[in-house]
Amino acid sequence: MAIDVRGVCPLLQVYDMPTAVKFYRDKLGFEVVSTSPVMGPDKFHWCLLRLGGAEIMLNTAYEFDNERPVPADRARVAAHGDTGLFFGCPDVDGAYEELRDKGVAVKPPKVAPYGMKQMPVQDPDGYGLCFQWRAED
Repeated sequence: MAIDVRGVCPLLQVYDMPTAVKFYRDKLGFEVVSTSPVMGPDKFHWCLLRLGGAEIMLNTAYEFDNERPVPADRARVAAHGDTGLFFGCPDVDGAYEELRDKGVAVKPPKVAPYGMKQMPVQDPDGYGLCFQWRAED
């Protein structure tokens, strides 16, 4: 018998929670579903975000502000480039227009050699996000 799985919800470690939440909520349109205790505006150690059928969790990489290096640890941020989240998005062109209008640094979508229309974007912590859908024939 196969395991009954109903989804996947990755956990990303972020450098600055308010910055990350503002990006995911205000730029990408995610809803903040749940958080650990709130310590200030968009300031908490963990949250669950949802956009359509996609969920992600964010967690602060440093529990206390005095533990957080200034500036961010370059090696840690560079390692985030190995992580890619791919979101099924039937209207990649519309997503591109919306993100561009909100000031997000995005390039126009392109069709990958394997037939997926894709629009990559990077979050403030260097994680790769890609909005994609099968290209029309």
